[in-house]
Amino acid sequence: MNSNAHELSAKTHWLFDMDGTLTCAMHDFDAIRYSLNLPADVPILEAIARLPDKQAVEKHAELNVMEMRLAYNATAQPGALELLSALKDKQASIGIVTRNGKRIAEATLDACGLAEFFVADTIISRDCCSAKPDPAGVKLLLSRWSARPSTAVMVGDYKFDLEAGRRAGVTTVHLAVDGNHAWPELTDMAVSSLQQLTEASCNGRIP
Repeated sequence: MNSNAHELSAKTHWLFDMDGTLTCAMHDFDAIRYSLNLPADVPILEAIARLPDKQAVEKHAELNVMEMRLAYNATAQPGALELLSALKDKQASIGIVTRNGKRIAEATLDACGLAEFFVADTIISRDCCSAKPDPAGVKLLLSRWSARPSTAVMVGDYKFDLEAGRRAGVTTVHLAVDGNHAWPELTDMAVSSLQQLTEASCNGRIP
């Protein structure tokens, strides 16, 4: 998988997941599901989508409150500032595709000190289109950039990120800070830190 590091340095459009990728993971999804009285074995957004409309609206409102509270305490993933700065210096296009809401994403980036790298149109949230693993968000951002999939990279820490990227036809990078590089069938390159990704994106190699 990591033999693709040289090819990665030529990519000009970079799409990132946010929670657990550009930020340190802090969501306890099991606790959130419990608080919302949702099934334990179903992803939160998908579980809410199964509810009657009125109940779904109420659950979304509760979820937004929980996630906004977390957003204010978010911290940047080690190496995030350096990676985004390096990509900006290379004049690469940078965007986010997140399962969070738009306002929550913006608050998270502000708290992390990463907001300067993104403008409103480059933050694709669940408010814009179908959430990952649907590739709609990746395709929407590529469309806004008038970019071909072959020029783009999707970076994320979970299979939904990799599935969305793979289905959109872009290169996929799995960030696993615990070293557990799962989902190899969805991954073009695996890294254990954003520092490694900076080396790959700028120098075409992984230390």
